[in-house]
Amino acid sequence: MPSLKQSSLAAIFVLPGVTTSAHSADMAMDEDIAMQRDALAEVTMGTDFGPQSPRDLDTPEGNNFGMFDTAPAYTEMNLCDIHFHESAEHKGGEFTTFAGNGDGKGKGTGFVYDGELTKAEVAPYGKIVGEGKYGSLEPGDTIELHYVHSTFVSEPAPGLGSCLPAPVDVMPQLRVETQVYVLVNDKSALDFMELTRIEHVDGRHQAVNIPSNTGNPIQYAGSTTGPGFNRKASPLNVSWSVRPMIAKVHIGSVDIWLQHNPFNENAAHGVRNLVINPDLLSPI
Repeated sequence: MPSLKQSSLAAIFVLPGVTTSAHSADMAMDEDIAMQRDALAEVTMGTDFGPQSPRDLDTPEGNNFGMFDTAPAYTEMNLCDIHFHESAEHKGGEFTTFAGNGDGKGKGTGFVYDGELTKAEVAPYGKIVGEGKYGSLEPGDTIELHYVHSTFVSEPAPGLGSCLPAPVDVMPQLRVETQVYVLVNDKSALDFMELTRIEHVDGRHQAVNIPSNTGNPIQYAGSTTGPGFNRKASPLNVSWSVRPMIAKVHIGSVDIWLQHNPFNENAAHGVRNLVINPDLLSPI
């Protein structure tokens, strides 16, 4: 449960939950994460790997000029996949609070909403939502949603394969429109089913309700993410657009989506370590 904020508003507001610093057998130490980052630096040193993701959006510096053409606006591309990670992979905007190292394999790490939630918003939902390899979801949790777009035209389908032709003769351009959401037990909050609604617009599959009121997206050149790339680099080039403000979504609507979506998503994905090596970051 989230801890009460120590103020006169403690009876009304709580802070979103943050992993404690106490070490346990399944929690990675700082040294473990440093070793993973060292391994990533070693395997990419002297290679032509492009810039990586996720990153601190408030740090624009980067030495990786492995440039690629910026993908078109998402409205000119085809939506091919939607999935989300438990906690934000990126750091910045309203999500800079570190959740902790987690298990070093993508669980229990990332960044969470910095603001306050009411006790009503984080009241127990009453059932387990999205239980999977990286845990389950509850009110107060932060998620980072990836709306993945490709210049390859196909039907939206499970996994990145729907974004790439097979075989890949010419690599399509990829763009990820990113929105960080906070789950709340409030039916008046945003409806996840609507936020992920797909329509056919001008011959393209589009998520027509991507939020437009959560700040100007921070755009940069990077890669695909996920904890499978903690020790190795992702080879795919991605144009990122990350909105700096959070939006609140009803956890019940997330529960419904996880049971009925065209991407076979039934749980959150894990979180890749924040990339901090300037040689693996593009300049913003």
